Amino acid sequence: MLAQINSATLQGLEAMPIKVEVDSYPMGSMPLFTIVGLPDSAVKESQERILAAIRLNGLRLNAKSIVVNLAPADLKKEGTGLDLPIAIGILAASEILLFDEELLASSMFIGELGLDGAILPIKGALPISIKARKMGLKTLFVPKENEREAAVVDNLTVYGVNTLQEVIDFLQRNITLQPTIVNTREEFYNHQSTFDFDFEEVKGQENVKRAFEVAAAGGHNIILIGSPGCGKSMMAKRLPSILPPLSLRESLETTQIHSIAGKLHKDVSLISQRPFRAPHHTISYVGLVGGGQTFMPGEICLAHNGVLFMDELPEFSRAVLETMRQPIEDRMITISRSKYTFTLPCSFMLVASMNPCPCGYHGDPEHKCVCTPGQIQRYMNKISGPLLDRIDLQVECQAMSYSDLAKAPTGEPSSAIRERVLKARRIQEHRYQGQKGIHCNAQMTERMIHQYAEPDESSLELLRVAMERLKLSARAYNRILKVARTIADLEGSEKIQSHHVAEAVGYRNLDRSDWAERGM
Repeated sequence: MLAQINSATLQGLEAMPIKVEVDSYPMGSMPLFTIVGLPDSAVKESQERILAAIRLNGLRLNAKSIVVNLAPADLKKEGTGLDLPIAIGILAASEILLFDEELLASSMFIGELGLDGAILPIKGALPISIKARKMGLKTLFVPKENEREAAVVDNLTVYGVNTLQEVIDFLQRNITLQPTIVNTREEFYNHQSTFDFDFEEVKGQENVKRAFEVAAAGGHNIILIGSPGCGKSMMAKRLPSILPPLSLRESLETTQIHSIAGKLHKDVSLISQRPFRAPHHTISYVGLVGGGQTFMPGEICLAHNGVLFMDELPEFSRAVLETMRQPIEDRMITISRSKYTFTLPCSFMLVASMNPCPCGYHGDPEHKCVCTPGQIQRYMNKISGPLLDRIDLQVECQAMSYSDLAKAPTGEPSSAIRERVLKARRIQEHRYQGQKGIHCNAQMTERMIHQYAEPDESSLELLRVAMERLKLSARAYNRILKVARTIADLEGSEKIQSHHVAEAVGYRNLDRSDWAERGM
């Protein structure tokens, strides 16, 4: 008998529908079990898991031969999520059990099987759930640990199941299961304003906090330069607390990426706060951008719609750093390998930090720097000019003495800073209404810069002098105008004025030719 079961497999960030076709027939004394349709090693190994799970649940296959075809046959099938649909297909084709055929035809099954029949969690339950709804299916069976992320999709009945026996009993109408229901909007909005870190805990460093406010208001990349212990990492961790909340669309995009990477907790249905990813400087090229023999999203994709924090930037491999240039500019990355080509979103805010020299104390008033200007220059040269050009704000961070720290008042709370950021973002949303893919000043195209960030005559003269003295590139010129536009938005000014440009130029510290020789 032929049985057909609906399932899906992941291809990059998208789920592809799979029709699991199972034929069971008598053939000699030695039963055969064959899986065809470009299965990978994990799918081929499912034979032993499935047979053990069926046997240990008290069912016998009566020594029949089984052929499983995973259609379409020219699509590579990866992962362990096809265990459950293959097992259900074998039981239906072998006529060992009688299932509700209408329910079987309108359902999708996904899940890994343990030897005892337990259904184990899989990656990518959310995109698979989205695909099931697009296919017009009514029901989705997923592992219990994946039920909340799958139930985010409306107009689809989602059942979280623990064992193969539980699925069999339900398909035979022997038991009833309660569908998983998630109030998406309620859960999404209830967790948006809770943060572990707050700028109120940061004393002093007003210039750095101002730079973070500007960066958050315009979605700009920022790098902090300062000696060890001056608070670079501490302040970077607090950036999400002043960023605008995720929209529901952004939350779904972000959740899908984390679902495919297997990064979602079983109690999480939607990611409601902007991601904050902080990879170690020993990360590989594949770890950062994604890929691998079996595709996995990299850190820049996991930071989509959030923050990518790269601490000790010069310590990262030069090859790894150079791969950042195109994703920062395009906010997309195309990963091409011999077996696949995927284009992934990676719209993130880059926040980097670094010491000013190898010893870390160049310009520090409390510690003597032991580095020569040549050593400092070589250290700085680890970061290429084109990469620095793509970082809009370059901010020096001074260490505070004990007496200054003790006397410094409590910092302004993140909630107050966030209000100003939101006000500036609302201005930008109105300005770029109807512009596809443009939501903040950092995303402006060159044409839009001429349209919305054109400085007045005095500002142009100031910019000309800065360009000549600092020998800035054309890309740096555009970055300054984008930052000036954001500063003007924070002030509520329709036009860019000279003091906006002056502040924006002040955030190009690393462009100064005498940086290595002078003290900070």
